[in-house]
Amino acid sequence: MIALAEAGRVAARPMLRLDPAAVAHNVRVLRRTAGVPVLAAVKADGFGCGAEAVARAALGAGATWLGTTTLAEAVALRRAGLAARTLAWLHPVDADWETALRLRIDVAVPSADHLAALAAAARRLGVRAAAHLHVDTGMARDGASVPEWRRLVRAAAGARDAVEVVGVMGHLPCADLPGHPSTAAGIRAFAGAVAAARAAGLRPALRHLAATEAALHVPAARFDLVRVGAGLYGIGEGLREVATLTAPVVLTRRVRAGTPVGYGHTATAPRDTVLATLPVGFADGLPRSAVGAEVLLGGARRPVLGRISMDQVVVDAGPAGVPLGSVATVFGDGGPSVAEWAAWAGTNPHEVLTGVGARVVRS
Repeated sequence: MIALAEAGRVAARPMLRLDPAAVAHNVRVLRRTAGVPVLAAVKADGFGCGAEAVARAALGAGATWLGTTTLAEAVALRRAGLAARTLAWLHPVDADWETALRLRIDVAVPSADHLAALAAAARRLGVRAAAHLHVDTGMARDGASVPEWRRLVRAAAGARDAVEVVGVMGHLPCADLPGHPSTAAGIRAFAGAVAAARAAGLRPALRHLAATEAALHVPAARFDLVRVGAGLYGIGEGLREVATLTAPVVLTRRVRAGTPVGYGHTATAPRDTVLATLPVGFADGLPRSAVGAEVLLGGARRPVLGRISMDQVVVDAGPAGVPLGSVATVFGDGGPSVAEWAAWAGTNPHEVLTGVGARVVRS
């Protein structure tokens, strides 16, 4: 027998709820542990949780900087009324530097070509840009390589009329792997880059290399500022999860043992039971690759049966079943953690949290 929710009686939309108090707790833990100021990274719309709300909670708990990947993200914070010092760190050479300068957004500079474009924009406006020279300390990703670094610091020294180098930044690739040799090598490379900048006549007041894992566990990497992304959202030891994803039961059906479920019939009902359908799937951020996943429903952990679809997931609600409109906690607030979902999917918690789709209501 199938029971279907009546139109208008069940809000058949998943919801992601942010806990600002948990954000504040995490900032306080990270400040206390690192012993230096905290930059709250609210990139990717605050890891999918709402950049403005996360930023306000973080600043209220003592974070002194905000960080974004793109200029557009930083501009959105300014337009939301957030005046805190803000750094954006990934740009094409032809980025909208003039908007960044008008809104007093600090920018990362990974090459002499970027620096020349930034300096030209600053001269057009008659201002000085606040730049953080970005050095590659072992990622082979963003940031200047060692040969390019020499060119970059020389260019910066020659553009001091238009660009103030306020910081030097880098990133460690394996800070989450205790004792990994790349961490010590990255710290040495970073120190050498700072020394080269100073030898060129630059006087960066801020050195920042550590993200969450290094902020928590690598004292030598903390320097003058730590950039906290994952930890802000509860990903890390001693931190609180900040987000709860829920979804209502929109359909139930009573089935016999052995009934196949979902695409490919990869699972069958283990007994006579009630199946509950939730209107959330991989388009909403639940990894299709998850194996052994569970949700909290009706006061108990319930297994997900079969493959996760684009828009739906089926849960074994047990022989007694649950009423239509019952709300399942997919992760957070007493249910499975984001880290558990990451383990079930063979990925990291960052991907799970940032993957929550746009049609999920935020609150």
